[in-house]
Amino acid sequence: MNPNLHSSPEHEFEAQLGLPEKLPKGESILWQGAPDFKAVALRVFHMRALIIYFGILLAYRLFSGIYDGNDIASLGMSMLWMTLLSATCLGLVAYFAHLICSTTLYTLTDRRIVMRIGIVLNMTFNLPLKKIQGAGVHIGTNGIGDIPLKLDLSTKIALFHLWPHAKPGAWANPEPMLRCIPDSQKVASLLSDAWAKANQVDLADQTVRSAKIDGSLYAETQSSRSGLNGEIRAA
Repeated sequence: MNPNLHSSPEHEFEAQLGLPEKLPKGESILWQGAPDFKAVALRVFHMRALIIYFGILLAYRLFSGIYDGNDIASLGMSMLWMTLLSATCLGLVAYFAHLICSTTLYTLTDRRIVMRIGIVLNMTFNLPLKKIQGAGVHIGTNGIGDIPLKLDLSTKIALFHLWPHAKPGAWANPEPMLRCIPDSQKVASLLSDAWAKANQVDLADQTVRSAKIDGSLYAETQSSRSGLNGEIRAA
């Protein structure tokens, strides 16, 4: 377990860090982690695209002002206000990303995945490994990646409750996702082993096929039982 995980005041009454109650005897924590702030800002809120957008607006105002013959004082004041407004918007987005990271904690045990999420309304989702039909891992730069979880049909969580901890594009059947977590490949391996043990699946009986798709590595693992499928995309 990471000793540097946050424990904010709103969670000071937790029976155990990241958990609504203490684990039963015989169950142990394999991993705990939270989203990476920089990755959330860039991937979830597209901070890089926002910076480019505001940069284009500022450049347009500058060149249009010069073309229209605005005096330096009025043009400078206009640019200053636009810069301040742009910086404020970017700051609010970054602060929201910080709040998401500071209030989120993912926990993997040998029996379940627990997702403690929510900024204003804190929620905890308990996902038994036996209720998980599939999982994938999408690895980005520096090993930071996402692990979407496909639940069985009897288990459904509204997308509104999950966002942004949900797989993008899965609208009809929302899939919870451990988002922007460091060392995601290691976590995926822990999850795969724990899932196999909980569902009594022998990983040695699985078949693995790999191929190059659009220049990235794609690997899929299928069990003889309807079990955990994994896909790895390495940027």
